[in-house]
This record gives sequence, structure tokens and C-alpha cells, in this order.
Amino acid sequence: MDLKSKIILISGPTASGKSGFAIKVAKKVDGEIINADSIQVYKELKILSARPDPKKYQKIKHHLYGFHNVTKNFSTGDWLKLVIKKIKEIQKRKKTPILVGGTGLYFKALTDGLVTIPNISFKLRNQIRDLQKKLGQKKFYERLLKLDPSLRGKINPTDSQRSIRAYEVRKFTKKSLTEWFKNTKSNFMEDDFFKVYIDFPRQELIERINVRTREMMENGAIKEVKDFLKLRVRKDKSANKAIGVNEIREYLKKQKDLNDTRDKIAIKTRQYAKRQSTWARGNMMSWIKLKPKDVNKFLKKI
Repeated sequence: MDLKSKIILISGPTASGKSGFAIKVAKKVDGEIINADSIQVYKELKILSARPDPKKYQKIKHHLYGFHNVTKNFSTGDWLKLVIKKIKEIQKRKKTPILVGGTGLYFKALTDGLVTIPNISFKLRNQIRDLQKKLGQKKFYERLLKLDPSLRGKINPTDSQRSIRAYEVRKFTKKSLTEWFKNTKSNFMEDDFFKVYIDFPRQELIERINVRTREMMENGAIKEVKDFLKLRVRKDKSANKAIGVNEIREYLKKQKDLNDTRDKIAIKTRQYAKRQSTWARGNMMSWIKLKPKDVNKFLKKI
């Protein structure tokens, strides 16, 4: 496979070894790596986000890691503007851009384009979120389909985030989310991409998550959260969603002991990995699914 002329996309659930795999691919194709993980952009969350260690870069250039302040939000649109610029810079140097991360929305924005929907009022957004909580996801999804039948089969019934977004868009703009997507285009052609998803067996992934959680706790995650809390980051900022922040905050308040905290972080991480896998099944059908046992065979073909 000659991939040097492609934009290589590498995704997979958390703890699936994406970063290490990306470095091996980069060596093969003379590539540079770009972050596609929404938490790894924050400079203050190195350990909790499992940001790649510069000591392990192996002279491969890495971009958009640990550059943004946790006190400020960072949207998919912000990432897309930066990543398009980085891709063009890398290609200009005759190198191969390799994007790696687990944030599905980032990849979707890159390959399909970003929907430019008018800003929806906080009042309406809060009303719809309250409605979803009151009804529960199952009944809320049924109400969404009554409001916008064109979404049937387009949104996973268990995907509360996308269901709420679709409801907001329909209520505010009087147009379906599908109509907005029709008018959205990527800056690139579909053939520009080569897309790989590392598809880890569930039990093996759980074991990897448990090991990584233990290592995080041993390597400074508690101090990292202590320093984070000193910044008094507003509750509405995206960085607060990082797995481990709330769990370690409870530990520091002596509401949980260390073992409970570690277990809770591991459980939250497993749940996140499951959501990533669900996203991939619904939105990454065209991606090559690569089992861990087949990684070396794949690398030899490049």
C-alpha cells in the first residue's frame, strides 16, 4: 500500500494503542502526527488525557497536543480550522499527515464538513435538556421522531447527545438536521483519506483500561487534578468533562477512598470506550477495522 499521498486517519476506543500505532505508521510513510482527541488539546491535563509522552515521539513531529488552556472552551470548529491548516503545512513539506485520536466528531467534521447552524439560545437548549431528563432517552427519542420523522435510522436511539442536538435544531431553525447536513461539504475529497479503526476485543480492552488507570494514579493524576482545581475552571468549560477530574475531586474531599476512586475512573473509562465503539459502528462503516493481532501484518503491507 502506498499511503504517502493520503491523509491517514487512525481512531479506536481509548486505551487501544492508537498513539503507538500512529508512530509506527509515521515511520513507514515519512509522516507527522496531528491530535484528534478533544481532551489532549489541554496543556494542564497531560496524565488524565493519556497525552503521548514527547520522550516516545521517536523524532516524529506531533501537532496540536497540550496547547490550549483549560479555562477556555475548545470546539470542534476551532479544531477543524487548525487541523486544515496543519494538514496543508505538512503536505507542503512533502510529508504525510496522520490524524490520531478517539473523538469521533472531529473525524466527522474533517471528512464530511462542519454543519454551520445558527447559535441556539441557552434558554431553549436548557428547556430541551430538561425535557430529555424528564422523559428519559427512550421517550425523548420517540418524541424527536414525531417532530422530525426524517431522522429515523439516522441517529442511534441511545445517543442522547445527538438526539438533543437534533431536537434543538428542529425547534430553533424549523429545519431538520438532515437538511443542514445536505448543504455541508468537506475541504477534502473522500479519496484523500485512508481510514483505520483499531477494533479491540472488549475483554482485552477492559484489561488495558484497568492497567492504564492504575498507572495514571501512580504517575501523578492526583496532583494534576489538585493543580487543575486551583485554576477554578468554570463548570461549563469542556475540560471539566475529562474522566478523572470529578472522581479525584471527590477523593480530595475525602468522599471516596483511593481504591474506590481508581475503580470509578476505570468504570467511567470503560463506559466511554463503549460509547466510542457505538459511534464507530454508526459513523465509521467505511473505515478499515483492524484487530490488534493484525497490526503487524498491516504495517508490513505499507
